Amino acid sequence: MTKLRTGEPWMPAAEYSRTLKGLRINLLVEGVERAVDYQTRVLGAEVVYADPDFAVLKGYGAEWILHADHAYSDHELQGSLQPGLARGIGVELRLHGCDPDAAEARARERGETVLAGAMDKAHGLREAYLIDPDGYLWVPDVPLADE
Repeated sequence: MTKLRTGEPWMPAAEYSRTLKGLRINLLVEGVERAVDYQTRVLGAEVVYADPDFAVLKGYGAEWILHADHAYSDHELQGSLQPGLARGIGVELRLHGCDPDAAEARARERGETVLAGAMDKAHGLREAYLIDPDGYLWVPDVPLADE
């Protein structure tokens, strides 16, 4: 594995792994800094830790992990990281409690892809569909007000 980080990580990988519970999302990204920038500025996520190889973000009651493509040079998924291949097709990364109107506005300000703007849906949520620079679909949503 190719690592760009210099120095020691925030905690040893084995120690961090022992803290993981429930469902965890791990996203492979071309560049951790670019992904962190999008997820903090557009989605309002909070950085727990970030270096050039790895990051942990949290928000809306969830925590997720980013790994840089280069850190997967010896990983089984390495072949799926070729340029031009879509990532995460069919997966919706939903952030319940993230204001879809505000996230959409921030994405548009940055020139990011808005697949579908914020709208009220019959299933009781207001949601937007946003594509990040790595091609992942983020769906910020909030419950509709009771009528």
